[in-house]
Amino acid sequence: MSPKHQAARNTAGTPATVALTAAGIAFTPHAYEHDPAQTAFGLEAADALRIDPARVFKTLVVEADGRLVVGIVPVAGQLDLKALATVVGAKRASLADPAIAQRKTGYVVGGISPIGQKTRLTTVLDASASTHSTVFVSGGRRGFDIELAPADLAVVTDGILAPIAR
Repeated sequence: MSPKHQAARNTAGTPATVALTAAGIAFTPHAYEHDPAQTAFGLEAADALRIDPARVFKTLVVEADGRLVVGIVPVAGQLDLKALATVVGAKRASLADPAIAQRKTGYVVGGISPIGQKTRLTTVLDASASTHSTVFVSGGRRGFDIELAPADLAVVTDGILAPIAR
């Protein structure tokens, strides 16, 4: 597939872009060439799009006392599982099995968007997002990010803003 066709495919409608459009929320799509050998998807996006990694957020699916929740944190940091558990009223939390995360969200690992998931999960957005006018999250596939205002991200995901990154 030529780079031009690849870029066109990467900006085609995803459940995330469809959900944002339906909600009337402004966003900017950003496609980039994904390296299949890359596993640090968020850092790859920051590098490819030439933006500060503090503005690029990763979406992590977590099991908290038997239920799935979503944590959204800067790609340069880590999710504080204990802090997330506290926010959602759980005793403990751990990263969910990738196969379960994929099945529940409808997205593949490395392309899990917090927006437009197949099963709506409780979502917590790290408070650091509010220090930026816009942030970047996965648009629903590897090589495709969406830029939007953090307040709009919280609205479209029914997200809770809390300090969950370290």
